[in-house]
Amino acid sequence: MRAMKESVIEQPGLPPAQGEDAHLSIALANSAIALPGGLTVDHLGTPSQANQWLTERGLAPVDAGMREMCATQLRSLREQIRSLFASHVSGMPAHPAAITAVNDAMTRVPTAPLLQWDDTTGPYRTIPHPTTAMVDHALATLAAGAADLLTGPDAARLTACGSTPCNRYLLRHGRRHWCSTRCGDRARAARAYARRSNAH
Repeated sequence: MRAMKESVIEQPGLPPAQGEDAHLSIALANSAIALPGGLTVDHLGTPSQANQWLTERGLAPVDAGMREMCATQLRSLREQIRSLFASHVSGMPAHPAAITAVNDAMTRVPTAPLLQWDDTTGPYRTIPHPTTAMVDHALATLAAGAADLLTGPDAARLTACGSTPCNRYLLRHGRRHWCSTRCGDRARAARAYARRSNAH
């Protein structure tokens, strides 16, 4: 089982879904991809994968030395953001725990420049960004991005990929509601198969 999961992880990834480049929260929501056959690719599955994912998006240095606890926090925020996206797309009320998780992530780090004091140069203001708080800053950025998306002009275009079993989100562009050409082809093939089956 372990070998199978690793072979799935090494498959070439899907191209980014529409909107991932503009909204990191969509990229985070899509970092675990359901594949046919019940397989899943999780780009945050290990601390090194989570570190690489953050690094590729400018949210962490290459040598951040991500620990499992940090990767778990990132995966947890992903699930809460996915829950909010699902509620929004379906028009259902959001789960209070998901809202709390996003708000907690946003307020965990200071946004106001705090007063600091250097013994040589005196007082100055800066936003603290110690290495130990790197993951908190990444989580805050991703959570704020989700809040901005859900309350901004792109919220009406947020949708789930219309191809089973895909679980990715995207910003709808025209009538397209698939995250990739591969999912669109799979959905069209399934519809054609259903039409042929019903005709007999």
